Amino acid sequence: MKILPAIDLKDGQCVRLQKGDYGTAHKVAEDAVQTARGFLAAGADLIHMVDLDGAKDGSHANYDVVKRVIEQTGAAVELGGGIRTMADVDAVLALGVSRVIIGSAAVRNPEFVREAVQKYGEKIAVGIDARSGTVRTDGWLSDSGEDYISFAKKMADFGVQTIIFTDIDKDGMLEGPNFDQLGALRQAVSCAIVASGGVTTLEDIRRLREAGIDAAIAGKAVYTGALDLAAAIKEAE
Repeated sequence: MKILPAIDLKDGQCVRLQKGDYGTAHKVAEDAVQTARGFLAAGADLIHMVDLDGAKDGSHANYDVVKRVIEQTGAAVELGGGIRTMADVDAVLALGVSRVIIGSAAVRNPEFVREAVQKYGEKIAVGIDARSGTVRTDGWLSDSGEDYISFAKKMADFGVQTIIFTDIDKDGMLEGPNFDQLGALRQAVSCAIVASGGVTTLEDIRRLREAGIDAAIAGKAVYTGALDLAAAIKEAE
C-alpha cells in the first residue's frame, strides 16, 4: 500500500478545505515546491495534486505551479480538477504529470473516459467523490444521483485501472475514512482503489491496508502534524 501526500491548489496557494466547502479554504503551506520536497524527503513516491480552481470553473490557473513542482523536485505527480476534454488530458500530461484524474467529466461523459483510457491506459484514473452514497460533481457542489458502486463498476468495465474514492463528509475532518463504503467498493471492483478523506492515524492506515486498499491520500492530517508522513509510509508498506 502507498501513501500519497496531497497538495490542493487555489489561486496558486496550498490550501485545505473542509467537506469540499470552498468557503473553508485556508492556506496550509507557503510554497508548493518546498512542500513537495518535504514529502519526497519523507519517502513519498507519488504526490496527489488537485487544482481546486479547475474543479470549480475549468480554468488552468494552477498549471504553472504543477509544472514547477515537477521540474524543480523531480516528483511523480497525479493531478485532478477541471479535466473535461481530451485536450485537457493532453495538456496535463504535457506538464509532466504521471497520472491524470478525471472526475466530474466522467459522470457527464463516460465515453470521454473510455477514449482517454484507450489512448493513455494506466495514466488515467477516475475520481469518485461521494456524499451519502451518490456521486457529486462540479467541485462537489452538484449531486449526480448516481450510486457510487454502480458508477465504479462502469468505469472498471471501461478499463480504468485506478479509482480514487472520496467520502466528502470525511474530507478535512480528521475523523477517519469511511471504511464501510471503501469495503463495499473493494468487493465490487478489481482495479486499484485509492482512499481519500479523513485519513488521520496510523490505525486508519493499518485498517485500510488490511482491507485491501491500494493507496491512501493524506492531506490535512499531515499539515496539522496529526500524522507523521514518514511513519505513515512505513506503516502502509
